[in-house]
Amino acid sequence: MNIDLNSDLGESYGAWRMGDDAAMLAVVSSANVACGFHAGDPAGILATLRAAAERGVSVGAHVSYPDLAGFGRRNMDMSSADLRASVIYQIGALQGLASAAGTRVRYVKPHGALYNFIARDERQARDVIAAVQAVDRALGLVVLAGSALAGWARDAGLRTIEEAFADRGYRADGSLVPRDQPGAVLHDPEAVAARMVQLAREGTVTANDGSVVRITADSICVHGDSPGAVAMAQRVRERLAAAGIAIRPFMDAAR
Repeated sequence: MNIDLNSDLGESYGAWRMGDDAAMLAVVSSANVACGFHAGDPAGILATLRAAAERGVSVGAHVSYPDLAGFGRRNMDMSSADLRASVIYQIGALQGLASAAGTRVRYVKPHGALYNFIARDERQARDVIAAVQAVDRALGLVVLAGSALAGWARDAGLRTIEEAFADRGYRADGSLVPRDQPGAVLHDPEAVAARMVQLAREGTVTANDGSVVRITADSICVHGDSPGAVAMAQRVRERLAAAGIAIRPFMDAAR
């Protein structure tokens, strides 16, 4: 049995430092690298890509609404033309930097509000799918496990990777607890690691109301900007390894 462990990296911006990319890259198997629209500056993104290449970590484009001020966490009603062009632009920018760093972009993972909105909104979802395919049909697309987007992406012929979140609370319907509500972000590394072993072994997580939610995931995300993120990711990896679950990049086994 195996599963991927990923994190959102490359999010520092100028003098503003976000997370510990070097330490996280020693733990994860895939890195979702910011493309400059919600976070990240060119020099910092390039440094993260070089570090990922040195570690042999798989790289993906962490595309977003154009929302630096809101860290990509504000919904935007973009036209289809603007959204498609925006996603194409971001992937292309990261591809150029990745080539200079000695690696390549293998997949796309939407960030923040875009990620959550296209999980259920078909129009914007199909815009993102079309943008990915316009760049490279071999790219994978990371989606919220069990979401409508997973089906739309598969039907369109994209390699689809379903994702669960280690450090986020779940609601009974399988959606994430909104960040402005209690229980949205989890902080106990031991409890988080235990629930990820449950996820990998049994295909379930316990929701915030105590119910058990069935989730089949190819990858587990630990947010790089969460307090104690590196320690949490390390504990998740340790507990998975102890349970006989290998960590490897999801694009090696994407379906």
